[in-house]
Amino acid sequence: MEYAVTARPAGEEDLPVLLDLYRRLEREMTALHPMWPRADGFAEPVGETIRERLGDPQSLFYVGELSGYPLGFIHGRSEPLLPHEGGAGIGTIRMVFVEEEARGVGIGEALRDALLGEFRRRGHALFDSHVLPGHRLAKNFFEAGGFSARSIVMHHNDDR
Repeated sequence: MEYAVTARPAGEEDLPVLLDLYRRLEREMTALHPMWPRADGFAEPVGETIRERLGDPQSLFYVGELSGYPLGFIHGRSEPLLPHEGGAGIGTIRMVFVEEEARGVGIGEALRDALLGEFRRRGHALFDSHVLPGHRLAKNFFEAGGFSARSIVMHHNDDR
């Protein structure tokens, strides 16, 4: 049996799916680093934050599907470079998630490529992606797509 892998722009009608997938991503990322939901995730209430971002022209969401069934999402933003760069921007992948049992069939690649394609249509030639330290699968995924590390954020917690 053949399966069709697709990535399509998300709309407000996808809010329940995006919220469910986000919560799964949040659990996975929190297990890797407890700072993720405090600094890198979406503000609560998450549903409202996603709704606002869906309406933000600088923010992009895509839903990844396997034969029409949603199993992943990607979120990116067009962000400005410093003012001396004359208005140029950078396409930043803030989050990508694919259900664990659906990994390895091309959904993540379809999501990444669709988002990068839209960033390119918007005139971006520079791209960043946020990956947690120690998340080897995510690092390998982005390296396979031509990404390499450009910055590492160091963190210290006085409560530990």
